[in-house]
Amino acid sequence: MNTDLQRLQPYPFEKLRALLKDVVPSPALRPISLSIGEPKHPSPPFVLETLTRHLDQAAVYPTTAGIPALREGIARWLEQRFQLGAGNVDAATQVIPVNGTREALFSFTQTMVRRDPNGLVVSPNPFYQIYEGAAFLAGVEPHYLPCDASNGFIPDFDDVPSSIWERCQVLFICTPGNPTGAVMPLDKLQQLIALADQYDFVIASDECYSEIYAPQGQAPVGLLEACAAMGRFDYARCVVFHSLSKRSNLPGLRSGFVAGDASLLQPFLTYRTYHGCAMPVQTQHASLAAWQDERHVEDNRAQYQAKFDAVLDILDGVMDVERPDAGFYLWPRTPLDDQTFTLRLLAEQNVAVVPGSFLSREVDGYNPGAGRVRMALVAPLEDCIEAAQRIRSFIGSL
Repeated sequence: MNTDLQRLQPYPFEKLRALLKDVVPSPALRPISLSIGEPKHPSPPFVLETLTRHLDQAAVYPTTAGIPALREGIARWLEQRFQLGAGNVDAATQVIPVNGTREALFSFTQTMVRRDPNGLVVSPNPFYQIYEGAAFLAGVEPHYLPCDASNGFIPDFDDVPSSIWERCQVLFICTPGNPTGAVMPLDKLQQLIALADQYDFVIASDECYSEIYAPQGQAPVGLLEACAAMGRFDYARCVVFHSLSKRSNLPGLRSGFVAGDASLLQPFLTYRTYHGCAMPVQTQHASLAAWQDERHVEDNRAQYQAKFDAVLDILDGVMDVERPDAGFYLWPRTPLDDQTFTLRLLAEQNVAVVPGSFLSREVDGYNPGAGRVRMALVAPLEDCIEAAQRIRSFIGSL
């Protein structure tokens, strides 16, 4: 058995179940969950119709590289969305469809990492736990960069010593951040590209929340966009991960893509041919339909904006919470320690959230997620409003 499996920590929701196993939620109130970041808006009907029309393709073995039409559609979407310029993404070599970004983040790490006891996979803290698990199972160590209010929830890369960069093989960034919603600016991304050139590591940018932002706001910048602004259309040492789960309310479709440096994607494709994770053809056709439509995405943004407006208005004055740059999470400070807050909120108000300390790691006695909770505004507007009112009432009772 792979002994590195013993190094994996329980997933945050396993910890949450253990924390709450003896809690009896208030029977007088219906349950409202703000814990799991699973979109609850309806999936676009035209995507489901496309999926249904191509169900006969279940009789066809899919190729690992994906159908050319989907890769072309993704390439054109990237060029338009991130101002890369027409023809500056080669669909044949710079795009690979994947079955959701979770499996891709994990398998990409296995492809890129050289087993080395001194090797590092560097990530923000708090973080998506796949980054850590992928590092352990690739035979290297994770290294965490704290993200808190003091640095705007974006790692202070100037504070990272050269000894860490010299050991770094893969740097994960998440922009917009999960759970903080912080968006990394263009100059920061370009600083990282320069560091990757200097120390020869790969930047893996998790951009799964990039399409959820204020309808009239600035679209979050992406890593490939930063490359293009530098005239680097080979996107050297850079890859991005995108998903239809949040953008299009299709978490069960398990569809996303990886794009960027062709010299990295070629070995990744080789790995995937052995990994056995080709996307079903009917799913690829449905995915193409989703990537080619922006109207449903605009409607999605408007729905999240309405929830942020309502919830933040209710919590104003009773909770230390700010509107995120993007994404659908709130990351407020708690008046109690985060685990006690979570436990009591469920018991007294039947509202579920996630303790911030479960999404972070303690390093040198400091956990940047402690004293915060993550609230996913994925439930219907009415539920989010009621949850916010209950949270306000709960805090008022303390």
